[in-house]
Amino acid sequence: MHAADGRPAAQKPPGAAIASAHHLATDAGFAILQAGGNAFDAAVAVSATLSVVEPISSGIGGGGFFLLHDAATGQDLFLDAREIAPAAATPESFLDKDGELDRDRSINGAWSAGIPGLPAALVELAQRHGRLPLSASLAPAIRVAREGFPVYGRMARGYQARRAVMERYPGTREVYLRQGRPIAEGDLFRQPELAATLQRLADKGFDGFYRGETARRLIRGVNQAGGRWNADELAGYRVKWRTPISFDYRGWKVTTAPPPSSGGIALAGMLQILEGWDLAQLDQAQRAHLVVESMRRAYRDRTFFLGDPDFVHIPQRVLTSKDYALGLRATIHPERATPSDLLSGRPTPLEDEETTHFSIIDADGNRVAGTQTVNLLYGSGLIPKGTGVLLNNEMDDFALKAGTPNAFGVMGFEANAPAPGKRMLSSMTPTFIESADRVAVLGTPGGSRIITMVLLGILGYDAGLDAQQVAALPRYHHQWLPDAIEAERGAFDAEAVRALQAMGHKLDLPGDEAAGGRGSSHVWGNFQTVEWDRRNDALRSGSDPRNPVGKGAVEAATR
Repeated sequence: MHAADGRPAAQKPPGAAIASAHHLATDAGFAILQAGGNAFDAAVAVSATLSVVEPISSGIGGGGFFLLHDAATGQDLFLDAREIAPAAATPESFLDKDGELDRDRSINGAWSAGIPGLPAALVELAQRHGRLPLSASLAPAIRVAREGFPVYGRMARGYQARRAVMERYPGTREVYLRQGRPIAEGDLFRQPELAATLQRLADKGFDGFYRGETARRLIRGVNQAGGRWNADELAGYRVKWRTPISFDYRGWKVTTAPPPSSGGIALAGMLQILEGWDLAQLDQAQRAHLVVESMRRAYRDRTFFLGDPDFVHIPQRVLTSKDYALGLRATIHPERATPSDLLSGRPTPLEDEETTHFSIIDADGNRVAGTQTVNLLYGSGLIPKGTGVLLNNEMDDFALKAGTPNAFGVMGFEANAPAPGKRMLSSMTPTFIESADRVAVLGTPGGSRIITMVLLGILGYDAGLDAQQVAALPRYHHQWLPDAIEAERGAFDAEAVRALQAMGHKLDLPGDEAAGGRGSSHVWGNFQTVEWDRRNDALRSGSDPRNPVGKGAVEAATR
């Protein structure tokens, strides 16, 4: 293999690189690599440790997606560990006496929780692709849960935001209250019950969570809180191995997430629309205009066509084809915004932003992009007593009532309606990109903005940026409806704002009334990426500077 300039390209990385949202998770991954594990063992350690130290974002009571590259075979694989709807969770079960969506039931407590998938994924990764026993890879997470870690600001603030819900449940109060006082920044946060649950998983694998003592405690806790779980559906959970989506963009091979993620199909549409222009030759406003128009069209398709592929037919071949993208490209005016109401339809389903991502390359060239979540801040708020497991509230990611907005003011339709055993639509988009001389692993949390952040990251790598520059890129987003560009503070200069407005775009800018802003979040996402530059055989990592907890991850990311 040769690089683009004709020099031989390195065949194996010179070491390993890990980027995650917390330095303890990054350290856990390196400890497992140093113990003889590979990237897949390290992924188990990073994922499980994030589940301990980032309960605000993810946990073994939730689910995730894992994109894998096996260097020995050259094969790319996608592990779907999305949560599933319990049998009792029919659309009717989420309606109140007037036939309206019961919002408390959809986001809080037992009814909001899907059957978790993350523990099964950790078992599957270790058994199918790891070198070390599951017990070895889970050991760092068990130790951190038992010994504790300092509560950080975001974790304490998130608890205050969800306190009224979380303190409904005895099991949650036992974990998060200290003699009646809620956790505060700087407290040592120990989780002995979660450590014991992880130890049962380590000792007994799948049965250590989905059957036996842990399962009994989960079912008892959910049902005591008013839900309806049973032993058969917990024991019947299975991960799914799916074929990743793969396509080319300007000399890059892009490998990314298939349904029930909406990210891969949307990325294929957006990038194949954009390859019709040389973005590097355009000014900021023109480039953003074209990127936004590609976003608008991809998110419109997301609404109508995407759901769990085991339950609905998805025209994936068409939606990811260059011919389809060419047709969409032809509808874009190079100097005029397309009003979203001219692209007939209704709003796009969303997810909350509380998710986490990690990226790994090991010394053999194996790669993992992992994105995992419990949905809202602290998920459902419910910890079944004796488990330490904070359950997700992913049921709100279904279209629980067609045409009715969920907690975030957005809608879904029949393709994403709940059914027993069905996986809810997701925006999580773990992704690999590879050119003749560079390889990168990337992903982020951010709800429906995940897809557009990954898009901007790929465009950043294509423009020649390194991993840390990509992680720090300013972000903007359009999701078809509402018909406005959301942007971080400083994403556009004043001249670009004026030019975009002159083209007919509405902008939602934080605290900028003169620019028409309605106060969108000043920052979003928590981008984690690693790259291997095969031209000079260098590893680089990028951890989002927006995340103060993750600063240690940058320092420890390449070894």
